[in-house]
Amino acid sequence: MVNMTDSGSETRVLVTGCNGQLGLELQRLYREGRFKEGPILFADRDVLDICSWSDVRGFLGTNRIDVVINAAAYTNVDKAETDSKSAYAVNRDGVCVLAQVCAELGVYLVHVSTDYVFDGRHDEPYREDEPTNPIGVYGASKRAGEEKMLGEADLNGVIVRTAWLYSAFGKNFVKTMLRLSREREDVHVVADQFGSPTWARDLAEALLVMIGAAHRRHKRGVEIYHYTNEDQCSWCEFAMAVMHLTHAACVVDPIATAEYPTTCQRPMYSVLDKTKIQRVYGLHIPTWEASLEKMLQDPELKIH
Repeated sequence: MVNMTDSGSETRVLVTGCNGQLGLELQRLYREGRFKEGPILFADRDVLDICSWSDVRGFLGTNRIDVVINAAAYTNVDKAETDSKSAYAVNRDGVCVLAQVCAELGVYLVHVSTDYVFDGRHDEPYREDEPTNPIGVYGASKRAGEEKMLGEADLNGVIVRTAWLYSAFGKNFVKTMLRLSREREDVHVVADQFGSPTWARDLAEALLVMIGAAHRRHKRGVEIYHYTNEDQCSWCEFAMAVMHLTHAACVVDPIATAEYPTTCQRPMYSVLDKTKIQRVYGLHIPTWEASLEKMLQDPELKIH
C-alpha cells in the first residue's frame, strides 16, 4: 500500500459528483474559505469516470489525493426500478472501484449513502448498526456500495447515510413545492411517510469537519454514521412548512401512500439516529425547520 497522507500538513481532497446538490454546496463552502487544510478538487463524470479503475487510479495518483468525498450517485429512485444496470453501475461498481484504489493508495474515502437501505418498518430512529433491508432497486444498489466499502480490508473511511436532501440547487422536493405553489391552488402530498429533511449545506459542513486531519488521524477501517437535520415530519408536513414560510396561498392536501402510486416502494419511516456522529465529531445539528427557513432565503434559489 502506498501511503499518500504523509506529504506534510496539507490535505488534498477530491469531491466526485461535484455538480449535484451536495457537490455544489461543497464547492460554495470551499469558495467561502470553510476548508483551510488544503486544496479541494471537484470532478463530475465528464472529468472522472468512477467506474473506471484506470481513470480513478490515474487521477488520484497524479493529483496526490489524500481524501475522496464520493457525492456521485444514481438517485432517480423510480427509474432505477427499470434501469437497475445503471443504478448498480454507479452506486455499487463505482464505489467498489473507489474503495479498491483508495485502499491501495492509502486515501481516506468518505461515501454518502441513504436512508433507503432500511425497509421503513421501524417506529423509532434507525441506528447505524441495525440490519438493513432495502425494498427497492435504488436502496439495494446503495447498500451494495456500502458492502463493497466495508469488505475492503485495507480501506480507511466513513459511510455517511443521509435522507430527504434539498438545497437551492438542482431538482428536489422543496423546489418542486415552490414551483407548484405558483402553478396550482392546491397540491396532494403523502402524509404517512416519515423522515428528516436535510439541507445539503448542513451535510456539506458536517463532511468538511469529518475530513479534518485531526479526526482522520487515528481512524482505521470503515465506520458508518447517520446525518440528517434534527426532528422528523411527513412529506405533507414538509410541504406545509414550505408553503407557510413562503406565504404561499397553495393548499396542501394530505393523502395516503396508496393514493399516490409510484414505481418504487418507499420506506414508510426512515428517521435516522444521529447520536453517534454528534458524540464522535461534536456536531451541532440544526432542526429541519430552522434549516429550511435559511435555505428559502438563499440568494442562489431560483424557481423555473
